[in-house]
Amino acid sequence: MALAVAGVAAPSGELAPMPSGEPAPMPADKGGAGTRHYVLTLEKDLPLTFFAAFGSIYGNYRLSHMSVTAREDLPAREDLLPWDRAVMGRYNKTVDDVSDWFAVLGAMPLALGAASWYRGDACGRDLAVYSLMFAQALALQSALNLTFRSMKFWPRPYIYAEDGAGARAAESAEGEAYGSFFSGHASAAFTVAVFTGEWFSEMYPNSAYRPLVWAGTLSLAGFVGALRIAAGKHYPSDVVVGALAGTGISLAVIRLHKKSVRFGPVALSGLWAGPASAGAAFAF
Repeated sequence: MALAVAGVAAPSGELAPMPSGEPAPMPADKGGAGTRHYVLTLEKDLPLTFFAAFGSIYGNYRLSHMSVTAREDLPAREDLLPWDRAVMGRYNKTVDDVSDWFAVLGAMPLALGAASWYRGDACGRDLAVYSLMFAQALALQSALNLTFRSMKFWPRPYIYAEDGAGARAAESAEGEAYGSFFSGHASAAFTVAVFTGEWFSEMYPNSAYRPLVWAGTLSLAGFVGALRIAAGKHYPSDVVVGALAGTGISLAVIRLHKKSVRFGPVALSGLWAGPASAGAAFAF
């Protein structure tokens, strides 16, 4: 539902109704290819894209220069968070491989966007801006993740394995294995989930499938995080923080590009002012 409020300045300073000659205000965006949902601005996107790309490159550089920590110098069991200790020494290569296969779902937001554009439900400009937003969010979460991991708060759980496949994996582990906090898989998975749900909600605001899309994508992201714990690659704390980081960064990037600003159930979708008129358009 859209509501437009407009008027002209009367001599008394009060607002009078718009004269018949004034153009009618534009209706609020309701989805579809006929409206723009995201805004691209050089003053915001140029520095944001540069910072995201530089941060990701810097994070990879730091990760590649991580060194192996001697076993006697590893954090003791008591140094880990209480709810993380049960995972120490766990390792499952099969589950690790399965969690990596979920990387193919990273294309889900762009595939959904391309399908909407092909069907005529979205304009090419929105798809282009949305694709850039997704790339920015992925690069930002990667930069944050790699920088934190390079600080070596604690090693991956399998590094503590004393026998079996886990011990063999620990012996051949490189420096990156000694920085477990926080989970990059979880962070990226929740970035994908949020962007998929955002696009569907924005393009199909009246669809009955919106809750299902959000529930499905967030559940898949959570499943990826659970697999990382079961594989012995991360602790529960790593996954929870990764999920929060991916979600938070995604929402921030989306908010920066949204055409309308929402206040709970009400969205301010347009403002205009002229020599003799001023108004605002709301959607709720």
